Amino acid sequence: MNEDREGVVVYWRPGCVFCMKLRLRLRLARLRFTEVDIRRDPRAAAFVRSVADGNETVPTVTVAGRAMVNPSKKQVLRAVAAHAPHLLPHTA
Repeated sequence: MNEDREGVVVYWRPGCVFCMKLRLRLRLARLRFTEVDIRRDPRAAAFVRSVADGNETVPTVTVAGRAMVNPSKKQVLRAVAAHAPHLLPHTA
């Protein structure tokens, strides 16, 4: 499991449409993040269950160690602005 306490981690699984949409939206927003496939990482799956009422609800995202279950792009960017503003993409 990736325990990035400073950055953004997106926990996902193959075939999850919500995961694909969020990952694409975050890429288009030029936010750097780490992706962890919970199907390949049992510890990551256990982490997701621990913050999602025992379910493997994805996408689950952590921002500076704070977990959000099935957040929108807007929610992720707000969390980054509040807890890790240094990660926001620089705009001209």
